Amino acid sequence: MKRLRKLPLVVALLAIGFGIGFSLPDDDYFALRKNFEIFGSLYEELVGSYVDPVEPEQLMRRGIDAMLRDLDPYTVYYDEADNSDIDLITRGRYGGVGLSVHIRNGKFTVTAPVEGASGYKQGIRAGDVITHVDGQAVTGLSHEDMRHLMRGEPGTGVALTIQREGEPEPLQFILTREEVQLRNVPYAGFLADDMETGIGYVKLERFAQGAAQEVHQAVADLATTGQLKGLVLDLRDNPGGLLEDAVAIVQMFVPQGSVIVTTRGREPQTERAYRSNTPPLYPDLPLVVLVNGLSASASEIVAGALQDLDRAVILGETSFGKGLVQVFRPLPYNGSLKITVSRYYIPSGRSIQAIDYRSHDGNFTEIPDSLRRAFQTAAGRTVMDGRGIEPDVPAAPAPASELEQALTRRSAFFFFANHYAAQHPDAASQQAADGIAVTEGTLREFEQWLAAQNFTYRTDAEKAVEDLKTHLHEQGYTATDDELAALQTAIAEQKANDFSRYAERLKERLRPEIQARYLGEKAQIRAALTYDLQVARAVELLEAPPTYRSLLAPR
Repeated sequence: MKRLRKLPLVVALLAIGFGIGFSLPDDDYFALRKNFEIFGSLYEELVGSYVDPVEPEQLMRRGIDAMLRDLDPYTVYYDEADNSDIDLITRGRYGGVGLSVHIRNGKFTVTAPVEGASGYKQGIRAGDVITHVDGQAVTGLSHEDMRHLMRGEPGTGVALTIQREGEPEPLQFILTREEVQLRNVPYAGFLADDMETGIGYVKLERFAQGAAQEVHQAVADLATTGQLKGLVLDLRDNPGGLLEDAVAIVQMFVPQGSVIVTTRGREPQTERAYRSNTPPLYPDLPLVVLVNGLSASASEIVAGALQDLDRAVILGETSFGKGLVQVFRPLPYNGSLKITVSRYYIPSGRSIQAIDYRSHDGNFTEIPDSLRRAFQTAAGRTVMDGRGIEPDVPAAPAPASELEQALTRRSAFFFFANHYAAQHPDAASQQAADGIAVTEGTLREFEQWLAAQNFTYRTDAEKAVEDLKTHLHEQGYTATDDELAALQTAIAEQKANDFSRYAERLKERLRPEIQARYLGEKAQIRAALTYDLQVARAVELLEAPPTYRSLLAPR
């Protein structure tokens, strides 16, 4: 009788599995049916008979997460409560008040209000600390708990209590949740507002629904001036998104009929070649694409296809290396499975997947150089698989000094910007054309603020001398103490000069944080471009046609 009670669960599990619509060989079908029955029986025994009460949903969720952990990190189960995340991934929208909130120094801190959303319109700004939501203290909550409190049905209200540096009392805000639509293209324009030079710039942050239309409109607006002579497409930090939008962006620039990307998986319907099915809108427009280590997935399709078709110069750092395609499959009770169903291959035939997940045992490895293969672009240039998109022109930001790394670990740039805004409430009215000025005076204020915060850090050189001193003492050498003391003094003197030595780099790090306290997103991006060395390098290439063309010629 007990086994008969279990049959409905097993039948239900089988119905779930085969309702998805896949077909299996007989041996696999038998293994699937057998293990469904074992799993169903085991689950029911645990929930019904374990010595302590067991929460059925929690136990099942942990089992699902453990099962998926041995696959790739992109195959994820979403329950009904996570549906807003799916909307954010695919459509770039969610119900909320438009505040990006992260934990800084143990506090829920606003890092960026979305322009035009409720939080932005009511004056909440970067650096504000949220202490209560609808009267509930948020201390001790997880980031996920906080997200659920902030998000909800459009039209509903939410009360926030905010602490802001420079304000003696907490601030109270009543915000209205709305459908927050994130822009795929937060900024586009001529660099330095110089239409005579004619170098356009488009920043694409994500590939949510409508990304291709936004890029198309941004480039069209630049082109209608009659001054567009070259374009910088910025895909840095873009994690990807919808494959179809990536294809639509590429076909703006490449010959009709070009293969842009091919997908191949286990199921026959996953094998598909995506081609450019329209004449290019900008067949001859010189194009530089910026990428870095956080450019992934759809970003790599765009950059890789344009590289393989010799249609753009890729500049920056090697991209992330994600050559796997996911789709959302519906599950019972409003759940969803984001599942990897295929791999994609860019026009040369290469895969840019950098991590091998095929062992399915939780052990993931980078594809070694010995297994990487060479491919040819349309013009005969050699490109390699197995490691993302490698730039035609490598251009990495300057490495961070030990001082800068220590300041970053302490979020010092972020918190000083809060202090600066409290001390200089009228700075926005005095801004220059390239945004809020960060001067030597600002840097001195920063140094004084750090002293008041008792900021200290140890350099690698200091650690090395201390380790050497300890080792020598353990070996009985004490006669070297004077020499070691002299070395420590020399290191301390050099360290004391680090603030002056790295002044320009520190200004660069302070500038965007301070701008964020006064300016909207578009103005922040526009101001930052003035000091962006990778963008400057892209402009140099576009203003030197022979150099640009030589980079796309066979070598």
